[in-house]
Amino acid sequence: MIFIRSPQQLGVALRAARKQLGLTQPQLALAAGVGVRFIVDLEAGKPTLRLENVLRVIDALGGEIQLSGLPSVVTDEQREGSDHGA
Repeated sequence: MIFIRSPQQLGVALRAARKQLGLTQPQLALAAGVGVRFIVDLEAGKPTLRLENVLRVIDALGGEIQLSGLPSVVTDEQREGSDHGA
């Protein structure tokens, strides 16, 4: 597990993951459905990038986001799943 506390740390972690997978920036951009400039900015730690696209890149790298230290919340998806048995 990697602990991220800044856009720069996220950029470093995603660049390392991309390189470990043997992907170029253009290959990752294509896989995630974003532009190469977005990958460059993300890896540089630009703090104003669109969250939706950041999540697409993380998914394309096979990663996921987990939040810790926050109160537990029941999502709409979880609620809908529990309604089916009622």
